[in-house]
Amino acid sequence: MSADLASVLAAREADIAALRDELDETNKGVVALYAELDDKAAQLRDANELKSRFLSYMSHEFRTPLTSMTSITGILLSGLDGPLTPEQQKQVEFLRASTRELTEMVNDLLDLAKVEAGRITISPEWFEMMDLFAALRGMFKPIVQSNSISLVFVEPEDDIKLYTDDKKLSQILRNFISNALKFTQTGEVRVSARLLDGDQVEFAVADTGIGIAPEHVENLFKEFVQINVPLQKRFRGTGLGLSLARKFAELLGGHVGVESEVGKGSRFWVTLPVKFEPGLMQAPP
Repeated sequence: MSADLASVLAAREADIAALRDELDETNKGVVALYAELDDKAAQLRDANELKSRFLSYMSHEFRTPLTSMTSITGILLSGLDGPLTPEQQKQVEFLRASTRELTEMVNDLLDLAKVEAGRITISPEWFEMMDLFAALRGMFKPIVQSNSISLVFVEPEDDIKLYTDDKKLSQILRNFISNALKFTQTGEVRVSARLLDGDQVEFAVADTGIGIAPEHVENLFKEFVQINVPLQKRFRGTGLGLSLARKFAELLGGHVGVESEVGKGSRFWVTLPVKFEPGLMQAPP
């Protein structure tokens, strides 16, 4: 009996020793895997930092000549150096419009670099929502006057005051409105705001444009994504506007969304807390 017990104990000790050796080998493999993962993560961080630096440097370098081109075309169109022929004026206006498009692309790239590098500053302050609408109305007035689309700002039932970064919110709404005007050939673009449960406010931009197919909706807020439709080919861009709108909304503690129907139009919205609190900030993925 004693010999049998000793034999069993010896067998179990051998099993335990073998299991310990196997665990040691597994631990070594796990440690090696973690080291490899750390190395890959470091490489990804370096690559992302390099990309952010490149975008920031490129954007800054592009801004100087673009600013000069905007100034020069403005001087030519003003007639300070003499009148232009109708054909010359047409060409200079085309050049100015192209310069404006490139400037918007550069600004989007610079904002993307700042967001990814964590260098975006949030500067909240109290302001009246109607003041924001008035500023946006003035900004888009020259564009709306040149076509048959109506841009309507709906006065809300409630007197809404916000404590958030009005510049970031304005950039979100400018992007929504600009896209709506681009892809609405007839009808109107309607901008509205309403309180939700007292501590949230929803801004919406609805249009009567071409609409978006369901298969494209989920990709709208991704970086460098543009919808492949015939009307899209008339407009150039980086495909960053909606992605930046989403990231800015998350930094302000909110979120964005869209609902659309092909041939009937789209409705983009952003929901934000009435009072910004740093603890509500969501880091963009």
